[in-house]
Amino acid sequence: MALIDLLFPPLCMACRTLVRNPGSLCSKCWQEIQFLDGPMCDCCGLPFELDPGSVSLCAACLARPPAFDKARAIMRYDAKSRRPILALKHADRLDLAPTFARWLERSGRSLLAESDLILPVPLHPLRLWTRRYNQSAEVARALGRLSGKPIHCAALTRSRHTPSQGAMPSAKARRRNMQGAFQVAVRHKSAIAGRNALLVDDVLTTGATVNACARALKRAGAAKVFVLVLARVVRPLADSII
Repeated sequence: MALIDLLFPPLCMACRTLVRNPGSLCSKCWQEIQFLDGPMCDCCGLPFELDPGSVSLCAACLARPPAFDKARAIMRYDAKSRRPILALKHADRLDLAPTFARWLERSGRSLLAESDLILPVPLHPLRLWTRRYNQSAEVARALGRLSGKPIHCAALTRSRHTPSQGAMPSAKARRRNMQGAFQVAVRHKSAIAGRNALLVDDVLTTGATVNACARALKRAGAAKVFVLVLARVVRPLADSII
């Protein structure tokens, strides 16, 4: 191990400075990450500025209840959290998946306790061929090993090759882009029916993608659908997450 550390010294997940343990953050980056552990919407996990003092829903979930039952994120998606997430997604940093899975396991312990199985948000086969791996599936597999929950990476499929959600100009456009984009494979429907499914993804922006996945899972008979993501974009309360 000493030789490996000498040749490949452990670096901070965010800023790439030397750290003691692989897959960790330096003290400075740890302090700058905005972890979401305060008062939040009981459904979508949107953080509240003030503690409402009881179980509460944000305006968006009251106005347009999502198809999923509950969503939680580890941290706020911003300039500091973006670097390690994009490294996992686009830079072949699969070594980060176990660390992210440990964070998800701690933050999502209550959701894991209620879940019967874990599924990643899928990529379309063309995008998977281009990227060579699905970052959400890598994290989901690592989370499954930690939690002991069964993983069904092939159960949910992306049936339509949609444009990137990042290219969509609005939440409404993102919703339209995701309509009918997912379905549950016929051979996996028996594993989904009557069970609580936990969806794993990297970033929740408007919620359109996980909402479309949840609809497909509910159509296949899922009892409940929970969502666990690494980070989420935090918008003003007036904005819709769906």
